[in-house]
Amino acid sequence: MSAAPTAAEQRLHENLLAVALEAAAGAVDLIHTNRPIELSVEAKSSATDHVTQMDRASESLIRSIIERRRPDDRIVGEEEGDSGSGDSGITWYVDPIDGTTNYVYDHPGYAVSIAAVVDGIGTVGVVADPTHGRTYHAVRGGPASCDGRPLRLGPPPSIAGALVATGFSYDAERRGRQGEVVARLLPRVRDIRRMGAAAVDLCSVAAGRVDAYFEAGLSAWDLAAGSVIAEAAGARLGALDGGPARPGSVLVAHPELFDPLLDLLQELGAADV
Repeated sequence: MSAAPTAAEQRLHENLLAVALEAAAGAVDLIHTNRPIELSVEAKSSATDHVTQMDRASESLIRSIIERRRPDDRIVGEEEGDSGSGDSGITWYVDPIDGTTNYVYDHPGYAVSIAAVVDGIGTVGVVADPTHGRTYHAVRGGPASCDGRPLRLGPPPSIAGALVATGFSYDAERRGRQGEVVARLLPRVRDIRRMGAAAVDLCSVAAGRVDAYFEAGLSAWDLAAGSVIAEAAGARLGALDGGPARPGSVLVAHPELFDPLLDLLQELGAADV
């Protein structure tokens, strides 16, 4: 068990959370409340991996707020890359629209995801899910909350009763292999959910809307904020190969469900896609 934060650490964490909440609220107002009638959509890594002018505008807005409030911090964002000195020991991970495909289609299930990592440890996470009107946040060690309501995992179901979320790669060949794993998993669990935004899936575990989530091939900004929130709500995180959770591989579930579900996913080849 980690030591309780000192008074100075607690003040820092409160400051980081306030900055993240301010930036997330501004981004939601930009991309959702004032969503433009037409979007300019471009392909990125593949024909199914999109970026819009609002992804870029959202990240620019988030960066401007962080840079104004925290000028010595480092910022790593999906659209603009790495900037800032990082002299403070704090790095921000920013996904200005997690679930851009959902956003392009005006389909529920996209989010603004902002995390602060202090000396290499995920410390603050904010995920704003505007189509559902929810903002999740947590500081490492808890509690996690959604719009003022504390989040804490309840007793887990059996594997056969588990509702499991997942996601798929933008690469068609890898997506096919992931689909084969899910086809073998489906008869072994209650059902599968595919939201299309990792940050929302992580928060859904924290809120009890799904019982577990796994995915391979994520980036750091996909995972950083939601992992703080899920862990603060009592979830266990790890990689599909059994190691620590990392951007390329993650499983999130109640601690009592985690090991049997990991064994099943490894049996089905989820770690090898």
